[in-house]
Amino acid sequence: MTVLVTGGAGYIGSHTVRLLASQGRDVVVLDSLELGDKSRLGSVPLFQGDINDERIIEKICRKHNITDVVHFAAYKAVGESMDQPLRYYNNNVAGTIALVRSLLSNGVNRIVFSSSAAVYGNPESVPVTEESALRPESVYAETKSVVERFLSSCDAIGLRSVSLRYFNAAGASADASIGEDWSMSQNLVPLVMKAILGFSGPLNIFGNDYPTPDGTCIRDYIHVDDLADAHVKALDYLSTGGKSLACNVGTGKGTSVLDVLNLAEQVSGHKVPYNIVGRRSGDPISVYADPTLIRALLGWKATRDVRDIISSAWNWHERDAAAKR
Repeated sequence: MTVLVTGGAGYIGSHTVRLLASQGRDVVVLDSLELGDKSRLGSVPLFQGDINDERIIEKICRKHNITDVVHFAAYKAVGESMDQPLRYYNNNVAGTIALVRSLLSNGVNRIVFSSSAAVYGNPESVPVTEESALRPESVYAETKSVVERFLSSCDAIGLRSVSLRYFNAAGASADASIGEDWSMSQNLVPLVMKAILGFSGPLNIFGNDYPTPDGTCIRDYIHVDDLADAHVKALDYLSTGGKSLACNVGTGKGTSVLDVLNLAEQVSGHKVPYNIVGRRSGDPISVYADPTLIRALLGWKATRDVRDIISSAWNWHERDAAAKR
């Protein structure tokens, strides 16, 4: 069993590649390196190219006897997706269709897809289950929803898939060697670290008047290493004959924006400079997962909490910042 990881030089992809390699599994990466960093991969074979290129997919499949795929390669900036819908549909949707066509023509019929809890939009109730309505509110989220439906429809032609709808990935590797580059992310945790370390001005908190205990939005934060483990367990599920499914990947616990800031101050020993600004359009009040299905079918559960996330992120960002100064 050789696993092809598309987008494997990215943030979540590289942590998944590292876990697969540490378990002695054969793994190969395809990445355009537009947003990835090959230094994250160590000695894992890397093919630089695009998922739309059927020739490179065929080359990889034949050379490395690919049996399974973990598909991360996608654009993911919500705001950018609203301004550049063609770019997002071409890469995220058309690219996935081209990838699947190439995989099937080369005898590969198992794929784990990096989806997102963004497909739920602003849910009517929490915790969010897989039965909750899909109401994507951005082009990015819509492309994830479209790809999920496409993969499901491909059951009829022999493809089996797991779509992992994960919530807020955060944190860094335990050895602080790889983490989330704040220059390529608008996620809360790296932006908190950027503010603490003086590489930006004060952090903007979008609203403190929500109907939550401290007035700020609540999210489900999942450690990136736990998330990598979910992808590996999804591969194992498919390899033992599991049927196609979509499932949430989350802790089942919500953490507010101010909770994250407080933890960051405790871990780092520094104050987080921040400003309260107006609410951001489309931000849900509270979103966290019901992880019952993934526990039952894939045997996965989160093993790290928010403090673990913040601690690992601080260790990596502090080290990375020292190298940048």
